[in-house]
Amino acid sequence: MKNIRNFCIIAHIDHGKSTLADRLLEFTQTVAEREMQHQLLDNMDLERERGITIKSHAIQMNYRYKGEDYVLNLIDTPGHVDFSYEVSRSIAACEGALLIVDSSQGIEAQTISNLYLAIGNDLEIIPVLNKIDLPHAMPEEVSDQIIELIGCDVDDIIHASGKSGIGIEEILNAICDRISAPKGDPAAPLQALIFDSVFNSYRGIEVYFRIFNGTLKKGEKVKFINTGKTYEADEIGVLKLNQEERKEMGAGNVGYLISGIKNAKEVKVGDTITHVEKPGQSIQGFEDVKPMVFAGIYPVETSEYEELRSSMEKLQLNDASLVWEPETSAALGFGFRCGFLGMLHMEIVQERLEREFDMTVITTVPSVQFHAYTTKSDMIKVNAPSEMPEPNYIDHIEEPFIKAQIITKSEFVGPIITLCMDKRGILKNQTYLTSDRVEMTFEMPLAEIVFDFFDKLKTISRGYASLDYELIGFRTSNMVKLDVMLNSEKVDALSAIVHRDKAYDWGKRLCEKLRELLPRQMFEIAIQAAIGQKIIARETVKAMRKNVLAKCYGGDISRKRKLLEKQKKGKKRMRQVGNVEIPQEAFLAVLKLD
Repeated sequence: MKNIRNFCIIAHIDHGKSTLADRLLEFTQTVAEREMQHQLLDNMDLERERGITIKSHAIQMNYRYKGEDYVLNLIDTPGHVDFSYEVSRSIAACEGALLIVDSSQGIEAQTISNLYLAIGNDLEIIPVLNKIDLPHAMPEEVSDQIIELIGCDVDDIIHASGKSGIGIEEILNAICDRISAPKGDPAAPLQALIFDSVFNSYRGIEVYFRIFNGTLKKGEKVKFINTGKTYEADEIGVLKLNQEERKEMGAGNVGYLISGIKNAKEVKVGDTITHVEKPGQSIQGFEDVKPMVFAGIYPVETSEYEELRSSMEKLQLNDASLVWEPETSAALGFGFRCGFLGMLHMEIVQERLEREFDMTVITTVPSVQFHAYTTKSDMIKVNAPSEMPEPNYIDHIEEPFIKAQIITKSEFVGPIITLCMDKRGILKNQTYLTSDRVEMTFEMPLAEIVFDFFDKLKTISRGYASLDYELIGFRTSNMVKLDVMLNSEKVDALSAIVHRDKAYDWGKRLCEKLRELLPRQMFEIAIQAAIGQKIIARETVKAMRKNVLAKCYGGDISRKRKLLEKQKKGKKRMRQVGNVEIPQEAFLAVLKLD
């Protein structure tokens, strides 16, 4: 055990952690040259296309140092704030972390928040200054920032470059020297923490675990403490580039377990694996994930509901931060109300459903969770606009507020403050980290930042601002439910809960947008936005009318009038039964109102 090292890599987006992981794998010859490719651990097509890490990936390396053989378990983690749950799980399975900072950009918001996660779990931090071969790198300035942040010495900071392979050996030596070996007793009852799982259509569910105490042998009977289910360990092993089978694995190791589990509900991330004969205590798992954004996901064809359910279960195995429950909508039929960590997370889930499971889905307008207090002082949790009680029963509504940390260059301070004020934000603090880098702290409603806040922030600051946020609680706000009606029928999937000051503008823009998107029918379609009983905006989609007078050439007016009257009767009958077809783009129109 004394030669095992478990570590993860934490950094902000685009600070080069996947590239650095590639170099570590090359240097330790874990991967043969012909198998090597860029961002080797990002094995999802989506990750490669967007150049981001979505999943944390575990891989084992062997390294010889000072005449001894070391086993290094690396867990590569995502950098985006929407995937911070992945990071927290990786951190729980490690003893040390490489903190990577881009020497041309300096410390950013997500670096700080991930660092606090690691320090909270008592991890040994190894600071690495990456990309030092860039012409505009500022190693001295950024080193000062790191020293101020974690209080290390200048000599502790390793200078490296993932692109040209500088400093890779120093990093590996530092991992062996500075990170402590895992503590644990191989003879104690088995305790292994599940930190990830993945669905394999041939072999059932593969569970990834980290052993804290005890030893696991192939063929033993094991039990998952939370779910109480027992299985046989058909195959265990370590995660190299491909899985390598082992006969037994001791404390401190990271590996996988295959036991033919078919049902996705039986595996819960954060559960503890132990022996049936000599059971151990359950380990303090992860805190439950707190979703920030809620949206409905519905199959395009109602008959595909069950198929969508099984796809969601398989996806949840691999993405533990996704939470969902069934719901029905008058407009869209049966579907699921899902909780996401942010808009990027929602986009990725939708895309993964389409790619990996071939499911075409409709996503409704995202919203956040509100607390509605009725006149009888009951509290109702409102996750979707359709759950909001009628206005005359509501005493007041509370909405979630967040504390947002924005780090940016000082020249963009003005526009960013304006943007946050528009989004009902309150500036709480402003600190100059260096002469031209500012950290600003805002308190603002979560509902305002879920749509397009991040994109606007990046646009205003030319990509320099970084954002990190955390929930701080609920506060009373003047919120109203805005209904959208087509021909006087409410379409629940287009409703939204908005602040009263913005409701009129929102309703007007939404009606205009829908007028462009709805196809014309043989009858007039009235698009209305309403708050309670009060109509605040209206647009009309004109009827597509057949010219019944085309065959009347000259002649008597009464004959034409007779034809028009006949057409009018038919139209009247149509309007009564006429249902409006809504294209999928209309449901997403709300996201692109600006």
